[in-house]
Amino acid sequence: MTEGDLLDVLREALWMALVMATPVLGIALVVGLAIGLFQALTSIQEMTLTFVPKLGAIVAVFWLSMSYSGGLLVTFFNDQIITRIAGQ
Repeated sequence: MTEGDLLDVLREALWMALVMATPVLGIALVVGLAIGLFQALTSIQEMTLTFVPKLGAIVAVFWLSMSYSGGLLVTFFNDQIITRIAGQ
């Protein structure tokens, strides 16, 4: 395996990590903004109001996207890692 091959695998791995993290981080951003806006409009400064709904939304999106993320990981390992191990 050359340095170029290693860099290609690392680039693909970083891209895969970004693709898998995007739904969870996106929903955390949206829910955080919505709760922050709600707190600013109502002047409620309760700490659990920010934590619990955001955690619930993150867990729900993570659960919904697990099969997609798992499929991406399996495809990545079959196409990139296993073929390079078997080829050498």
